[in-house]
Amino acid sequence: MTGTSVAPRRQSRQAIRTRERRRGRVRLITAISASTVVLMAAAGGWLYYEFDGNIDSFGAEGLSKDRPAAGFGGQNVLVIGSDSRSGDNARMGGGGDDFGRSDTAFLLHVYGDQKHAVAVSIPRDSLVDIPSCRLPDGTWTAPQTGVMFNSAFSVGRTTKGNPACTQNTVEKLTGLRVDHTVVVDFVGFSKMTSAVGGVDVCLPNDVYQGDLNPNLGSKGRLIFPKGPRTVSGQEALDYVRLRHGIGDGSDIGRIKRQQAFVASLVKKVKGQGFSPTTLLPLADAATKSMTVDPGLDSARKLFSFAMSMKDIDLHDTKFVTLPWQYQGNRVAIVHPDADALWDAIRNDRTIDGRNARGKQQDDKPHAPATAGPSPVSGSGISVAVLNGTATPGLAARAAEMLKGSGFTVTGTANSRSHQGSTTAITYGPGQQDHARTVARLFPGAELRPSGTPGVTVTLGQAYAADPSPTGSAPSTPVPTAVPSQVAGTARSADDDVCSNLSYG
Repeated sequence: MTGTSVAPRRQSRQAIRTRERRRGRVRLITAISASTVVLMAAAGGWLYYEFDGNIDSFGAEGLSKDRPAAGFGGQNVLVIGSDSRSGDNARMGGGGDDFGRSDTAFLLHVYGDQKHAVAVSIPRDSLVDIPSCRLPDGTWTAPQTGVMFNSAFSVGRTTKGNPACTQNTVEKLTGLRVDHTVVVDFVGFSKMTSAVGGVDVCLPNDVYQGDLNPNLGSKGRLIFPKGPRTVSGQEALDYVRLRHGIGDGSDIGRIKRQQAFVASLVKKVKGQGFSPTTLLPLADAATKSMTVDPGLDSARKLFSFAMSMKDIDLHDTKFVTLPWQYQGNRVAIVHPDADALWDAIRNDRTIDGRNARGKQQDDKPHAPATAGPSPVSGSGISVAVLNGTATPGLAARAAEMLKGSGFTVTGTANSRSHQGSTTAITYGPGQQDHARTVARLFPGAELRPSGTPGVTVTLGQAYAADPSPTGSAPSTPVPTAVPSQVAGTARSADDDVCSNLSYG
């Protein structure tokens, strides 16, 4: 009996010691895990604190009080490349003005489904209307009509530029609400390309020093041999600033290479993965070089926005240029093609017409989709009509069409000179919105600011060839999708780096 009772007691003590050892191990693992979490949180907090100290922001007091309504759920981010030559930027930009200037800009739209994105480049020489903008002393400027787009950033002539004025201008131009604005300077751009280990680019032909600096007076040495290469730092900056010696030497041609570069950068980051090894050096370089709006003024906000784009496929990341045509040595925005692009973005439709709002946005009430364009109402808008062709009776025909849509026609006459193929719509100060409404009845018309009050339509041969009967609107007054010349020339982030690099 005694021996039999001792064995269970020994087994019981052993079981107790085993359970205590297991509990001890569990407590140790729990303590280590908790300590690790605390250390990771502390490290993350320290990193956020460090990055927060890098970030500059501009105040919201310079933003317009009359802003467009928010869209259906996607986000619009205005990205501005600043070519200020002040401070450290002087070493990379080669001197010049010490106030902020905008060398490039694009509006990035991240769709509501967070699986599609499109970046729309806005040519810096585009003729636009700049609304009233806030100066450093707190006063506001008078609105400007028909001036170059990039001049908005220089309003006030401060070293950091005027991103709020550019944002106001983009909102007026597009009718879209800009959710965030980011300004990147020379030095920061250079450091970001180095942080990712360089970016793959391509040159359609050999490029020499004289192409980068036309004031050199000679061809100089070869700096970019024809073909693909990887660039970073100063070399990357030289590539995106390069204008002469490739294609037609225009800023529009340079936009194509800048789009190719950003596409390649996106591809590089995606290829490396959204890991701390990739993101931390990039975040350190980026936050030291950015000026952002108050909505992105912390590292946590920036990282959150970056991670919202991690599921966007390269093929569904598109780059397009705002519809344009030359007007002398400047660039005119083509309406209603541009309006169709902005309308698609406003409604979270991709450039190929797909709904990309995402389920969360589709569950919210919104305006019903329509199969065709909305009716044009000219109520309260006065228009003069000139016949810029040799076709008799054209002005009267257009006048009847305008009256049928509610416009007031102040007169018809023959133009003193032939207009050519394109119909032109000129408008005086404060009349741009009225001109856009008129343009909906004249597909492909060119809008031109003028110092003369009112709106005037000068008909071109394209209208003379329109088969629609007198008194009726053209069969398609407003494109229902993004025009093919925009969608058909879009670049995807997975396109060949050597394709579609310039005009001419």
